[in-house]
Amino acid sequence: MTSTLTFDITQFFPSLNHQLLPLIFDKAGFDTKITFFFHNYLVERKTQYFWNNFSSPLFNVDIGVGQGLALSPILSALYLAPVLHILEKQLKNLKIPVSILSSVDNGLLVAQNKLLTVSNSFLFCSYHITSLLKKFGLIMEHRKVEVFYFSRSHGVFEPPPLDLSPLGGFHSLA
Repeated sequence: MTSTLTFDITQFFPSLNHQLLPLIFDKAGFDTKITFFFHNYLVERKTQYFWNNFSSPLFNVDIGVGQGLALSPILSALYLAPVLHILEKQLKNLKIPVSILSSVDNGLLVAQNKLLTVSNSFLFCSYHITSLLKKFGLIMEHRKVEVFYFSRSHGVFEPPPLDLSPLGGFHSLA
């Protein structure tokens, strides 16, 4: 039996913390020239809006990376790497066998066990990613969380519900 939990990070690209990115680069062992380049690339950024004949004044942009910019996928992957590393390490230390897949601002937690109640408990414990995301200035969009179950059994399949409401999530009706 396989249980999966999908999640979405709210406003991912605009939420990336410019002060945290250089620290992540330093911790990852990047050359100081690279860290300095990205720090300068992100600091004191400004944006302006144009609509028809209207142009706004310049606004400071102190957080986030522009979605669609060439460096955005690289910066977002580097930003998320320590989050996923810490979560995997915590799950491993707690002996919670959950796999994590990430695609920028979307993630998938996968648990497998012969008993769905055990898989559900693994997903419940790993759902604590929300508290880890908050430490990085990111927020999980709880209303977009979905749980899917897969089974090879040949009969009626009624998975037990997964109640994430104590953690700020939802109560699945399965």
